[in-house]
Amino acid sequence: MVFGLARRLRPEPATAAVPRGLRVYAIGDIHGRLDLLDQLLNQIQHDAASARDQVKHLVFLGDYVDRGPNSRAVIDRLAGPPPAGFGAIHLMGNHEEAMLDFMNEAPNGPNWLRYGGLATLASYGVRPPAEDAQPEEVGEARRLLLAAMPAHHRSFLKGLRTSLSIGDYHFVHAGIRPGMPLERQERQDMLWIRDEFLNSNANHGKVVVHGHTISMKPDIQPNRIGIDTGAYATNRLTALVLEGTDRRFLCTV
Repeated sequence: MVFGLARRLRPEPATAAVPRGLRVYAIGDIHGRLDLLDQLLNQIQHDAASARDQVKHLVFLGDYVDRGPNSRAVIDRLAGPPPAGFGAIHLMGNHEEAMLDFMNEAPNGPNWLRYGGLATLASYGVRPPAEDAQPEEVGEARRLLLAAMPAHHRSFLKGLRTSLSIGDYHFVHAGIRPGMPLERQERQDMLWIRDEFLNSNANHGKVVVHGHTISMKPDIQPNRIGIDTGAYATNRLTALVLEGTDRRFLCTV
């Protein structure tokens, strides 16, 4: 499905562009919904049939795990080769960082279980500990997760990058700190920031494409475009398609 209203709502004139000969598909927060990821990738492949002579990149904006039922299968899909004819770049979301903290026994690691990690444990066949579980039980869940996780999943998670710039667009999971140069942004902000970024009218130097904060349809502002449409709860996984100065959207519902 294409968002018909999105094109009419975008700021005019749209001066931001990606380099000539390139088509970019940026994909919002998946959160364990393999079914929606496969649907959207099928749409993208069909859409890309009109761009046979162009370079095509998939840019995933993070939050692949938690909340939905199939986090393990989503990681397995993304850790494998991209569809034929595409390059793929995978960014880290705050949920991947929290998962890694849990795996690495960081002091805040157990917090992951309270905002989505239980579903991810279950997808790896690990019985989630109770909310009031003792540290020993949480440690056992960690041990079982590490034992169940294929090595290439760990490599994928550890290799995620925090940001990417293409042409006049900057891709990041949560957003950026307004007033700070893009090359000096801090990891914490890129993975977790909300209000300071969302409420800013500042020119960031590039249009920031992000997920992390849910909106029912793409959130199009002069300085940013948000494409987290709450897939795990709404069945709506969204991709922003960029080509030259053109912007459009693909969506699962």
